[in-house]
Amino acid sequence: MGCVYERKANAPYMKMAIAQINTTIGDFDGNGRRIEAEMAWARVQGARLVVFPELTTTGYPPRDCLGRPIFVEQNLRLLEALAKQATDISVVLGYVGHAADAEGPWRTNSVALLAGGKIAATRQKTLLPAYDVFDETRYFVPATTWQPVACGPWQLGLTICEDAWHDATGINGPLRYHVDPLQELQRAGATCILNISASPFMVGKRRMRQELLAQAARRYGLPMVYVNLVGGNDQLVFDGGSFVVNRRGEVTWCLERFVEAHGVIDAATLDGPAMVQRLLTPVEATVEALQLGLRDYLRKCGFRSVLIGLSGGIDSAVVAALAVAALGSDAVTGIAMPSPYSSAASLADAEALARNLGMHLDVMPIDTMYETYRDRLGTDRHAAPDLADENLQARIRGTILMTLSNRTGAMVLSTGNKSELAVGYCTLYGDMVGGLALLSDVPKTMVYALAAWINREQPLIPPSILQKPPSAELRPGQVDQETLPPYPLLDAILTYYIEDHRSIDEIIDMGLDANIVHDVIYRVNCNEYKRRQAAPGIQISRKAFGIGRRFPIAMHLDR
Repeated sequence: MGCVYERKANAPYMKMAIAQINTTIGDFDGNGRRIEAEMAWARVQGARLVVFPELTTTGYPPRDCLGRPIFVEQNLRLLEALAKQATDISVVLGYVGHAADAEGPWRTNSVALLAGGKIAATRQKTLLPAYDVFDETRYFVPATTWQPVACGPWQLGLTICEDAWHDATGINGPLRYHVDPLQELQRAGATCILNISASPFMVGKRRMRQELLAQAARRYGLPMVYVNLVGGNDQLVFDGGSFVVNRRGEVTWCLERFVEAHGVIDAATLDGPAMVQRLLTPVEATVEALQLGLRDYLRKCGFRSVLIGLSGGIDSAVVAALAVAALGSDAVTGIAMPSPYSSAASLADAEALARNLGMHLDVMPIDTMYETYRDRLGTDRHAAPDLADENLQARIRGTILMTLSNRTGAMVLSTGNKSELAVGYCTLYGDMVGGLALLSDVPKTMVYALAAWINREQPLIPPSILQKPPSAELRPGQVDQETLPPYPLLDAILTYYIEDHRSIDEIIDMGLDANIVHDVIYRVNCNEYKRRQAAPGIQISRKAFGIGRRFPIAMHLDR
């Protein structure tokens, strides 16, 4: 059975609704309500088909939830319930199916066409990614046959995310797949390709997606409808931005990014003229991704407010500004914890920042606690602080923040950036404490760019914060560049090594100082144990710490 559709003579082609929704993993009731609401909206618009993103029923990525039989059954029950409602409108959506011909508890990443009050057709995902943040070969078996489904005037090729990436270049170079689902569907008579997707955000990925689908549209002479998930789930942010590409490879229609959105297309859209798009700059897209990721992480984990240790430095200032923009000033509290080595200017900067953002600030000096710890540990009161004393200050602050979190129910946001986390310039159980590390995939140079964007209309972040040399202020006169190379140089080396997978020799051959390169990469490799214990962050780059970069702790790398 195909779509519910009866075309009268001279009637326009069937309208298709696109529903770019924000699902939560395992929230079958909530996801079901979102789907039903979009079905109702599509009916009002006169659409006869509504299309949703990948794994609509379960949320994405469900990971080891798929090993729980009840999880899969709940998803199938929701699919059946939705099918019964698809009487006067048809639905294309993603779900988890059973692999009938596979041994063991294997699943399929599937797409269903619901029509006529039942599940009219199903198809499986073919290309299962197993790189970067993806582990789909761990859970799913691929499709081995490819046939379009009849739906009104179309023969729809139903594909899922990676199925459109056959000719793409992935994190580790060109992808190597032995079958091209789009080609198979074109040969089988498809007249339009639907690609339901859960494609995570990274800087520059929107252009990559559009170019990929445009190339496929031109190659196979078929229009492409791309429907992407939106919302934050743990470390991943899905940016939406669903779009249509005509058979000439031109984008003719698109939805907004980083928000739930819907729209209606028809045959004129599929073969329409190219549209003019407003593309976000890398900084603008990063801001949107971090705010959406933070907002959804709190909401989906059951938190309503956050705590931030405000040092008077740029990292905590940027985190505070992003948090206020994402959550509102009433949901953000800053805690300033000056030590004997904190400057009066830093406290004044933290207070000015809090006033500018309209957020509450508590000042809790740690001088007495710090001296008490040193006395108990037998430290000479007159001795200059050593590394242990520096870390002790950070750990006292971490203890205060987590105690306040326990008492108030607010989640702590840690404020370290990717550059610091990469080289271990951070303290376990100190400034690394928290439920989310908002800047952990943001290099220091990008932090300054974010600050400039935040201040584009008015100086919310006091100029003095931007102008002073970065410092942890854990000993007299301390500045970061005593320990680290200048941040532009450090970030360049980190990009070459972490994201581009360049060797030490290759980086040195670019004209960079050999001693600095060796020192930076030694620090990266020997601090894996710290990163393994860090709070989760939000991916914005090609290679984020956490699920996107999985190195052993016990290892020896010298190249």
